[in-house]
Amino acid sequence: MSVSQSGGNDGTSRADGGTSSFTDNGGGGGSPRLHQCAQPPSSSSSSRTKDARYQQQLQQQQRHHGGAMLRQPSHSEPADAVRRALDFKTQGTQCYKDKKYREAIGKYHRALLEMKGLCRVLGDPDTSSKSPSALLPTISKSTSLTDEQKGAMENAELECYNSLAACLLQMELVNYERVKEYCLKVLRKEGENFKALYRSGVAYYHLGDFQKALHYLKESHKQEPSDTNVIRYIQLTEMKIRRSTQRDKKEAT
Repeated sequence: MSVSQSGGNDGTSRADGGTSSFTDNGGGGGSPRLHQCAQPPSSSSSSRTKDARYQQQLQQQQRHHGGAMLRQPSHSEPADAVRRALDFKTQGTQCYKDKKYREAIGKYHRALLEMKGLCRVLGDPDTSSKSPSALLPTISKSTSLTDEQKGAMENAELECYNSLAACLLQMELVNYERVKEYCLKVLRKEGENFKALYRSGVAYYHLGDFQKALHYLKESHKQEPSDTNVIRYIQLTEMKIRRSTQRDKKEAT
């Protein structure tokens, strides 16, 4: 079961916390400078043998120190990037089940970063300023991936955003603005996603935009009419709207 299908208690406390930052240390910096032989090669047989040995040693040093730069992309790289993205998403799901929400957030972000890396492998030269959502067209147009892999990436992106929202709602201090952002990303791709609709309503409620909250909550209620959390939030939101209307009438008189 994916996390996006399992978020049970979304919480109702007001808060404005944020997510923690996650980074990946990927290597030890630039390659050491290799000293080149300044003298021209000798024409003697022994010198040619020494030169051949030297060139072999130099190539070994280059492979050792700068392998990441010298290595040519292989045809298996797109598939490897897909596998890494799915692995990180799976790890995030397990962390969520174990109630390790911060770790889960990190795993889902890593999965999304792998999608961005996948687009670089597929030949998109400008991925630095794009969100993973904006990169999916590059993936869908690729001829290096199977239809199954493309579908897996599209589904993984939606699950990651939905699951990130679920994780944030479990934090002691909830960043409702970020919850809203993640849910709307899902809804732009899948407008009837129940969890994204419900969590959007919860986020708007706590952000004080009760009209939008009611809209998304009612849309989610159409998907799951018996969901008690949805019904409860609709009742709370309608009560807020009535009180606001009553205040406005008193101020007008």
